[in-house]
Amino acid sequence: MQGAGFLAIWSDVGLEDETDYLHWLTREHTSERLGIDGFRRVRVYRSLETGVRRYFIHYELRSPDVLGSEAYLARLNAPTPSSQRIMPILGNFVRGGGRMLARAGTGEGACLAALRLDDLLPIAGPALVANIVTEDRIVAAELLETDQEQSSIQTREKSMREHDTSFAGLLLVEGLDEPSVAASIARLGFSISDNIYAQIFQLFPHDARS
Repeated sequence: MQGAGFLAIWSDVGLEDETDYLHWLTREHTSERLGIDGFRRVRVYRSLETGVRRYFIHYELRSPDVLGSEAYLARLNAPTPSSQRIMPILGNFVRGGGRMLARAGTGEGACLAALRLDDLLPIAGPALVANIVTEDRIVAAELLETDQEQSSIQTREKSMREHDTSFAGLLLVEGLDEPSVAASIARLGFSISDNIYAQIFQLFPHDARS
């Protein structure tokens, strides 16, 4: 992971709005975010669950403090016209950011399991991710902890959405194919349904549109 901080977002979008959403996300919104000091990369994933149009967005940050920075909050309090159109149509919106606790492995996989955690207390981070990456066709694993205070800052953009939720932590498991990732998270006791994603877009600051 390139940064010590992260921001993770899930949302659903209706079929009739999906193309508009994806154009906004890949042509404007992610470039806007990567123009903020401290945002280092974004990866966008689509759920592999049949019949679900659910997207997972993972930003890598220089540090967790970026979430409360003046530059980032200024953007959140001044959404673009396109953002004002898109935000209200997003369903099942989940958002949280914070710091990386542990990482193991090398590179990136074609498939990702993004597992929200309600409690981090029983989890031994370094040992957990080190064990996961010994499994067949698993290339990387990360354990992330949400900073609830910074994630819950009230902004104009947040007020445009209804029923936002968050999480205590996040476990990411990357593998070379869907069956391998599914087997890995099943061994951990997680449901396969709606937890596995394929990457559809990636952007770095130097590639972002001005």
